[in-house]
Amino acid sequence: MRIGIMGLGRIGSFRAETLAGLDGVDSLVVTDPVAAAVATAAERFGAAVVDSPEAVLAAGVDGVVIAAATDTHPDLILAAVKAGIPVFCEKPVARGVEESLEVLRAVEGSGVEVHIGYNRRFDAGCAAARRAVLSGELGDLHTVRSTTLDPAPPPPAYVAVSGGIFRDCGVHDFDIVRWVTGREVVEVYATGGNRGAEYIREAGDVDTASALLTLDDGTIAVISNSRHNARGHDVRLELHGMKDSIAVGLEDRLPLRSVEPGTTFPAGTPHTFFMDRFADAYHAELTAFTEVVAGTRPSPCTVADAIEASWIAEACTLSLREHRPVLLDEVRKG
Repeated sequence: MRIGIMGLGRIGSFRAETLAGLDGVDSLVVTDPVAAAVATAAERFGAAVVDSPEAVLAAGVDGVVIAAATDTHPDLILAAVKAGIPVFCEKPVARGVEESLEVLRAVEGSGVEVHIGYNRRFDAGCAAARRAVLSGELGDLHTVRSTTLDPAPPPPAYVAVSGGIFRDCGVHDFDIVRWVTGREVVEVYATGGNRGAEYIREAGDVDTASALLTLDDGTIAVISNSRHNARGHDVRLELHGMKDSIAVGLEDRLPLRSVEPGTTFPAGTPHTFFMDRFADAYHAELTAFTEVVAGTRPSPCTVADAIEASWIAEACTLSLREHRPVLLDEVRKG
């Protein structure tokens, strides 16, 4: 199949490399305003270069990957859907939930599949955890812990437009908690602080945050996020049930140092980058998208799924700002 790629920044270039290595992908068509980026893609992957997203859609592609700036996502998704071309788009769907809802309304009933990129759904550990929950082997859950700690904060320009730590970072935890447990969040309480980069505070954001989520069956989910984790990129998930407890990410490259006498775990080199931690998941995610393009499976993460995670981020952002619990129904109505 022939796949188009709109945007060849860090993540777009990584997606191009992954797609070029998939057996089901015969050729790539790429576009980006940066000439050096498209020249590199043409040289490394034999990609055809065109001068606009519109030209990508007109180039006979079977599917399209959107890795351009967030503010372009809605228009690019809708253009691809109008052309009848299946879409993979990096999260988020749009800058805000209201704009995302407009995309959802336009996409619903179109018959065109839209796959939003929440890569943890394709992590082998997260998938095993979901199977353990759904099979009942853990018994009724009572506590879930999801952690995302970055080794260093993103640059000031990124922070200024990110929407805040819950919309940018914590949203991955919100999505995976929903997906693994199969439950919905009904209430949140969030807090945060600043212990590092001053530009994050100046942007009205926090560099470290936690949220307590109450799920619709009474399970409590504890979310931990930080822009500062000097030992590496730490992403973990714990699920504690009445019969058993399991963990995702508890392996030798875990960026956490034990001080227990005689303990050698973890013994490996810590993960330092999200593309390193989730390399296999990214590969599996785009393999799944080729199956969506081929028509052999539906979107594994729809626009509606992405919006549910965004509602949780909105509720946590409001809770952080107003120092109070927030019901999800409150932000949905607001």
